[in-house]
Amino acid sequence: MIHTFYKYQGTGNDFVMIDNRLEAFDKNDSQLIAHLCSRRIGIGADGLILLESEPGYDFKMVYFNADGNESTMCGNGGRCIVAFADFLGIINRDTRFLAIDGPHLAIIDSEHIELKMQDVSTISSNENDHLLNTGSPHYVALKSDLETIDMNVEGAKIRYSEPFKSNGVNVNFAEKINEDTFAIRTYERGVEAETLSCGTGATAVAIAMFHSKQTTSNAINLQTQGGVLKVRFNPLLESYSEVWLCGPAKQVFKAEIEW
Repeated sequence: MIHTFYKYQGTGNDFVMIDNRLEAFDKNDSQLIAHLCSRRIGIGADGLILLESEPGYDFKMVYFNADGNESTMCGNGGRCIVAFADFLGIINRDTRFLAIDGPHLAIIDSEHIELKMQDVSTISSNENDHLLNTGSPHYVALKSDLETIDMNVEGAKIRYSEPFKSNGVNVNFAEKINEDTFAIRTYERGVEAETLSCGTGATAVAIAMFHSKQTTSNAINLQTQGGVLKVRFNPLLESYSEVWLCGPAKQVFKAEIEW
């Protein structure tokens, strides 16, 4: 059969997007999902996202990593699916949708999407190492000479190290540019390589840098390999609330494929 799909990207983090409100796509076919995400023999993407109907919400987001497995929250994917829902006429300017980690609010203004992330209540820090969950688990470390690092090698060392071997972890290295700006590079589990951007990773870096007193700003610019994201939040005594991930999300193309 011939199927319609869309390609979206948010600061270089790219996704195959499918309207699955009629539930025609087989979500259990991990081999098909991995094939569609393959950059050699498929469409090519960091992940695949299904937009589905969900009572009480504008829509539901179902996210799969490039390896074909359903995964935890994807921040850039969340912003991209909001742009997709707007394209389909499901939403106007504001939306409330359901993802694997719970409800999310979002605001769309042309190609600029602001996505409300879940509150962050637990951060484990040990000198320069920080662990936190921003919808997906993330390791964050401050580095110098960020551009010289081989992320696929150094990221994989941490992702497959003993503490994370079973479930994996996303690995983020950050370098301070100024008081409210950090450069960031991310190795993503499920993709098993560096990606041009990671929304939950940018969120994790912003909060970790504030938590470790590398910045006093609660509105932080993150320079990813694919563009600039902004994260703002409300720091509380033991947690971070009103966490918003902001940046562009664009439709790249619409096409058809047989599977």
